[in-house]
Amino acid sequence: MEVKDLKPELIWQCFDEVTKVPRPSCHEEQIREFLIDFAKKHNVDVKTDDCGNVLMHKAATPGLENAPTVILQAHMDMVAEKNGGVEHDFLKDPIDTYVDGEWVKARGTTLGADNGIGIAAAMAVMIDPTLKHGPVEALFTVNEEIGLEGAQNLGEGMLGGNILINLDSEDDGEIFVGCAGGIDTTAWFEYKRSLAPDHFTYMKVSVSGLLGGHSGGDIHLGRANANKVVARFLWNCSQKWNLELVEFDGGNLRNAIPREAHAVFGIETRLADDIKATLSAYAIEIAKEYEGIEPSVNITLEETGKPEYCIDQNTSLALVRALYSAPHGVISMSRDIEGLVETSTNLAAVKMEEDNKIKVTTSQRSSVESRKYDIAGQVEAHFQLAGAKVDHSDGYPGWAPNMNSPIMKIAADSYEELFGVKPAIKAIHAGLECGLFLDKYPHLDMVSFGPTMTGVHSPDEQLLIPTVDKFWRHLCLTLEKVAKS
Repeated sequence: MEVKDLKPELIWQCFDEVTKVPRPSCHEEQIREFLIDFAKKHNVDVKTDDCGNVLMHKAATPGLENAPTVILQAHMDMVAEKNGGVEHDFLKDPIDTYVDGEWVKARGTTLGADNGIGIAAAMAVMIDPTLKHGPVEALFTVNEEIGLEGAQNLGEGMLGGNILINLDSEDDGEIFVGCAGGIDTTAWFEYKRSLAPDHFTYMKVSVSGLLGGHSGGDIHLGRANANKVVARFLWNCSQKWNLELVEFDGGNLRNAIPREAHAVFGIETRLADDIKATLSAYAIEIAKEYEGIEPSVNITLEETGKPEYCIDQNTSLALVRALYSAPHGVISMSRDIEGLVETSTNLAAVKMEEDNKIKVTTSQRSSVESRKYDIAGQVEAHFQLAGAKVDHSDGYPGWAPNMNSPIMKIAADSYEELFGVKPAIKAIHAGLECGLFLDKYPHLDMVSFGPTMTGVHSPDEQLLIPTVDKFWRHLCLTLEKVAKS
């Protein structure tokens, strides 16, 4: 069975179309044109703002014109991650989707259900003639995954409603009414090049097969960080032998726990067998430490050719020490909501840049604004001690829960009416655009819900088929109840 043949047909057909349009973060041109063409094809009013956000408007069902306007909101971009060795151009190629039992998956890449299924749901509402609803707006924002650019720069007067349903959640049976705020901290190391010694053997240590995941939704699971695993090995070796570091590369995105990393380094040829034995023991050690958490961790060591240059000793030692000792993971748990991570930090990516620079990207989150800046300051101080230059992004605010929210009650009642159980009312440690919308439109009453997804922000991303039907029915009934309330 193909994705477009799943039921309910309309939302799955829309999702299938979305997966065929390239839309990595910062490159939403094709998906924007697709949405505009979709609206024009179906005679749906559509407009854009200077940032590239798209807004569609559908008139109310006859007789419900005086109902409040509901805004459905999803983001256009997707996290572009693929497994090593997979040939896929996210700027040109469609996502290769397939049905595996009760799940929809992608071959070797992220699926893009985050937030493609939200886009599909909003599209389906725009063209389904059977729904009963008041006026509905569908807002599609740009570059959510890297900086929430669309929400931060939303055009003045774009929104006309007082109720917003964010379609960017990942757990059936849960309604979210709050989220963490976030900020990125970037460290820059500048190095000098030194000639690679002749009497050294050069090797590449690689870590792969890790689960990775969302740095907000999965940070509490204790999964391994590929950058930390490689840095720990190099640090252990540097305590006994003189290493010449050539290259360090790991992770990709600020909001993804890094699944893969590698480093190229040199060691005196007479010690080559010693370091191979050390790696074998280290791989066993890591496998035991993450038993039951990382079932497919793979650590390898292979000889490479002699490079022309290495990173100077001072910088390479400072980098390895900083990466090994950098904070990563949960910093504190919420005292207000049981089981909710309050504050965390993600050692996201290490990249060799032009002009002899090394870029280390980290991301901090917290539901307490002051603690968000505190952990960002701690990360800054950590890398400053290692001699790096540090800067921060502007960040984004959290979304404080409103337990008296009218739309929360309507959405919860709708779910219980349909499925016979009360949904969980929660806040989420991941960032949503809702806090930024609230800054611009303080009157908004908001909730967020969606179908079940796992492995988001990694090639293990998958979408649970039965929950998409529940998501669609829940959304439709919620719209109807708002219109009749």
